[in-house]
Amino acid sequence: MKKQLRQLAAISIASALVLSACGKTDNKPAADPGATPGGEQKKEKLSLYWMTAALTNNSNLPSGDKDFIKKTIEEKFNVELKLDYMAMGEEFSNKLNLLLAGGNAPDMFHADGAKSNGYIIDGAVADLTKYVTPEKMPNYFKWITPEELKRYQVQNVFKRAPVPFPKDYYGVYYVRKDWIDALNKKDPNLKLKVPTNYDEMIAVMKAFTFNDPDGNGKNDTYGFSTAGSGTTIPNDLPEWFKNGMTPGFFIDKDNNFIDSGTNLRTAKVLDDIRKTLDLKVIDPDWFLNKGGDVTNKVQQGKVGIFFSGVRDIAFDNSNNSVQKKTQEITGNKDAKFEAFHIAGDVPVSYSPLPGVPFMFNVKTSEAKIQRSIEILDWLASPEGWLLANVGKENVHYKKNGGKIELIPDAIQKDIIANGNFTEIWGGVFSYNVKNPAAIGLEIIDPRETDHDRAILEVFKKLKFYTLGTNVAPPTGLDIGAYRKEMRALQVKLLFEEKDSSNWPKYLDELLNKYKAKAIFDSYAEQITAALGKKVTFKSD
Repeated sequence: MKKQLRQLAAISIASALVLSACGKTDNKPAADPGATPGGEQKKEKLSLYWMTAALTNNSNLPSGDKDFIKKTIEEKFNVELKLDYMAMGEEFSNKLNLLLAGGNAPDMFHADGAKSNGYIIDGAVADLTKYVTPEKMPNYFKWITPEELKRYQVQNVFKRAPVPFPKDYYGVYYVRKDWIDALNKKDPNLKLKVPTNYDEMIAVMKAFTFNDPDGNGKNDTYGFSTAGSGTTIPNDLPEWFKNGMTPGFFIDKDNNFIDSGTNLRTAKVLDDIRKTLDLKVIDPDWFLNKGGDVTNKVQQGKVGIFFSGVRDIAFDNSNNSVQKKTQEITGNKDAKFEAFHIAGDVPVSYSPLPGVPFMFNVKTSEAKIQRSIEILDWLASPEGWLLANVGKENVHYKKNGGKIELIPDAIQKDIIANGNFTEIWGGVFSYNVKNPAAIGLEIIDPRETDHDRAILEVFKKLKFYTLGTNVAPPTGLDIGAYRKEMRALQVKLLFEEKDSSNWPKYLDELLNKYKAKAIFDSYAEQITAALGKKVTFKSD
């Protein structure tokens, strides 16, 4: 075990030497012992099974040669590749758990970050020490630093590694600006505007619910919607930000580690949510909604404000554009969304850290792991990243040095119309990465407008705090099980009780009976080690 950690720490030295000499091999798979002197690769054909997280459940792979990405990978690496994919969540984890338990696990798979710790404890995954190295994955180490990789480890072993992840953050609210304009025109006394704080957001939500913003003469719109999936008080409800409780956990100005759902101030958040629900300005189905339900209601013109972490969700012409789809579905070509946030100077999150890990089944052969590593590193190269995320050169994009100019019509015809399948392949080894600057590329989309650039400016104004490291609970403690109990008590308080007076009692249960204090004390210790300053867990 100590040897594994020494090897992992040594990556930082080795990577500097390897990366300085890897320029000529960026687009080639790692060398194979069976290669001929002329460079031809003689490899036995292998069957690989991967299970990966998709960004949404709205994309799918086409059949046959229409999937030129799969075809290229199979021919280039002499493999037969089966790819399972679905959006990350409970359904994904449940399916993966069944496969692992049934002895039919994928060779390579993504996992929920918290649940990956359990797979490591259970001995279900392979050690990565001899596979994930700068020598074998030179392109990967352009996306992930040795320090990020080292801090990502849990249980003092090297059995998970992060998929290349976005270094940018795009979590903001979106509002129907055309509804604001229409209501102000109908009643100038309203003086509505794109919100900058909580009170302004509530005012817009009220007007969207009761003032007929779409002018159809019906009481059929709501100010806001979110998705509780029947289990959760979502952290995009604005009352979290109103109370300075950055969703999830955060470090305050006094170096206290605070978990938003495990704090005395959580009671005030829940009371404020109760008051907002009493106003009837939130879609009444919010608690049972799943993510796709919110998008559908927005696009149908039933909801005026929503939250998203997708960079181009409201761009004028992007493939992901809710705005574009709203215009198409409602027939209102003037439908327009603007981005905003109400956090002000309060950090909205921590600076992005690795999220989705890739892991290998402990029963997978070395040959299959090594071949998978070669493919993954190629997907991290300029050649592989562009094919998986954009398409074919001179068909779907033009390349001028590091500048990549998209060809939208061809992308629409060959990719979007066939399931938008680059969203699947792009997620395999660049999960939600839209900016390939790490490998020297810049995407130029001719469809981008002034409206789109205004949204990008909102992202730039967001504030962040530094967490410094990925965190994991102590051995024997299950953060997933804890969160389930925390969510259940919050739901009980909100729906079954008249106020939050019982929260201190529930909080004491969470801290002690359900081991929250032990978990978060450990988190604070890990962050202290990463930041080099004392951080202390605080629940009051």
